[in-house]
Amino acid sequence: MDAHSRQRTPSLSRKVWQALTDPAHLRQWAPFEADGNLANVGTRVKLTTVGAPTPHVSETTVTRADAPEVLEYKWGGFDMRWQLEASAGGTRLTLWTNIGHRFISMGAAGWHICFDVLDHLLGGTPIGRLVGPDAVKFGGWQRLNVEYAKLFGMEKPNWPPQTAPES
Repeated sequence: MDAHSRQRTPSLSRKVWQALTDPAHLRQWAPFEADGNLANVGTRVKLTTVGAPTPHVSETTVTRADAPEVLEYKWGGFDMRWQLEASAGGTRLTLWTNIGHRFISMGAAGWHICFDVLDHLLGGTPIGRLVGPDAVKFGGWQRLNVEYAKLFGMEKPNWPPQTAPES
């Protein structure tokens, strides 16, 4: 299932582009580590998921890098298309990706939180990356997961699974 998420940030497109492509910036907000810069077409980069129960590393090649407007690559087999547009004193950032239907509300909730962390970083008030199990423990993630499930016409998600009370 294809999904997209939008964030409006008061930062200029070049600053947002750097946050999307530079490994040092990605490390502060994204759900993966990059071992190289994503700013150039043809660049091969290893992306390592942060907070996964087991290490998940995927190699990708940047397929489009029209700075500072469009960035495309794959992450873990999923298409990632970042679009930046000038918008009233800032930048509108849109992420287009394809996520399995079972996981779309969780993925959307996770990216929503990543965008909030990115917005703080770009605004000069970094709060630190919040991904994986740390994001799920964050109370806002639960609310977002339910809201996105409704938006996508899914049943209320039971994630994380509730443990049965001990007898």
